[in-house]
Amino acid sequence: MNILGIETSCDETSVAIVRDGRWVLSNVIRSQVELHQRYGGVVPELASRRHITTIIPTLQLAFEQAELEPVAIDAVAVTYGPGLAGSLLVGVNVAKTLAYVWEKPLIPVNHLEGHIYANWLTLPGQPEVEPPVFPALCLIVSGGHTELVLMRNHGEYTLLGRTLDDAAGEAFDKGARVLGLGFPGGPAIQRAAAEGRPGRYPLPRAWLGDRYDFSFSGLKTALLRSVEQYRKPSAARPSRKPTAQQPFPEYQPPEYLPGLPVADLAAEYQEAIVDVLVEKTARAAQDYGVAMVLLAGGVAANALLRERLRAAVTVPVRYPPPILCTDNAAMIAGAGYFLYRRGITAGLDLDVQADLPLVTRTAVTAA
Repeated sequence: MNILGIETSCDETSVAIVRDGRWVLSNVIRSQVELHQRYGGVVPELASRRHITTIIPTLQLAFEQAELEPVAIDAVAVTYGPGLAGSLLVGVNVAKTLAYVWEKPLIPVNHLEGHIYANWLTLPGQPEVEPPVFPALCLIVSGGHTELVLMRNHGEYTLLGRTLDDAAGEAFDKGARVLGLGFPGGPAIQRAAAEGRPGRYPLPRAWLGDRYDFSFSGLKTALLRSVEQYRKPSAARPSRKPTAQQPFPEYQPPEYLPGLPVADLAAEYQEAIVDVLVEKTARAAQDYGVAMVLLAGGVAANALLRERLRAAVTVPVRYPPPILCTDNAAMIAGAGYFLYRRGITAGLDLDVQADLPLVTRTAVTAA
């Protein structure tokens, strides 16, 4: 069964074709990083405009790479939330149009569920990936979400914990801006940290007792306070207010005095985020007796997180290759296949849900 997937939840325009929820036939991703770097982060209005101009060429290229025609498609899967409303609308409207014209089922996919199902995918020319085993513990870490979810079977999720403020990816982005490292923040922090020594400038960890929840706002504030002493006295904070001449103010990196230990602070900042993610995930894996731990989301590409988590748990740790960690349509098509097998489809009245949760919090007892 060939599923066409469409992903436009944020700033990547992506279309993919996946067979039987496992084998990626094509996965075209048009990044907008170069567009948003000058602003220090994603500008929602600009993102949705770019999706409009790139979605059709991306769709055409996906068919070319898969060497298929539309007649070979059995269903259309699309991200309908969570994400930026304007961006989501582009993908959903294109998907509805294709499903109508081709007379194919339309499958609504939660973006977070898509990230989880990236762990089922095999890329072209790569060894076959064995399906994950249940029960699995899923750590979803991205720019907008940090959640710890128990997955007992396909579609059976229990939320154990989530961030109370910033997501891990958002914390990386904000930390990178504070240190003047640019956007996107995760890769920038990781590169800078490789040259630094953690522990020289200690930063706090929010453990929150025995809860599986996360908090990164205090860490961000602590980093900001650590660099204040290096800020140039004459350096005025740039205005971020839009004007008629400049509706989208450009990012101006902070000006610091010589001696700011960027690498050491980046290393400690990365350690602080990874420490909490790993400790809570390892404890939940033991408490619930899971058979496997699944990493999902853009931050799952972080090398330190992967290394530390493998060392902290006794069960296998699965994570997708980097190209499938960030937003992509293959994960949406993959998840769409398993949703379709459960009988989940949508009508042409499908609408976007910018704040769509994967699962609401449920009280559970550890195994």
